Amino acid sequence: MSHVARLTLVSHAMTDAMAVGRFPADEPLDDIGRRQAEAAARLDIGHVTQLAAPEQRAVQTAELLGLQAATDPRLTDLDCGRWRGTTLENVDHHDLRAWLTDPAQAPHGGESVVDLIGRVAGWLQSLTDNTVAVTHPAVIRAAILVALDGPPKSFWRIDIAPVGRTIMHLRGHRWTLRL
Repeated sequence: MSHVARLTLVSHAMTDAMAVGRFPADEPLDDIGRRQAEAAARLDIGHVTQLAAPEQRAVQTAELLGLQAATDPRLTDLDCGRWRGTTLENVDHHDLRAWLTDPAQAPHGGESVVDLIGRVAGWLQSLTDNTVAVTHPAVIRAAILVALDGPPKSFWRIDIAPVGRTIMHLRGHRWTLRL
């Protein structure tokens, strides 16, 4: 028998770090982000598993969307290591270029894009029920690449908007992306 499940991934709302081009830390939503999430209103999700990444910005977005989400550490944002809280201008440009062009690199001492994709692939394999998850653009990009069997080098070419929704379906053992 083939298993069918629906996954709705919601990107957290805006933060000060996003507005100024700073690598994220565990910051809360800013005023714009709170308004974005409130404007998105409540999600019409029915009876599904409700999850959120453990960072403040994801938990606050979930709450403003009317979810009672449990946190799941597998939805944690891409670990930017020692770059956390730093602006792009204050990062060594050679290291930044290596990170942006080679998905196996992690010059910041955190997590590589390849490692993130592996983590998200494992999480996707564990899902068996209809689920809504509030998480980070990086996690959503990784999930899309897993669903499409896309190459990790395409990671940075996927744009995820604040409070954007991405819907995927599990049919049998394969994820499909719904646009």
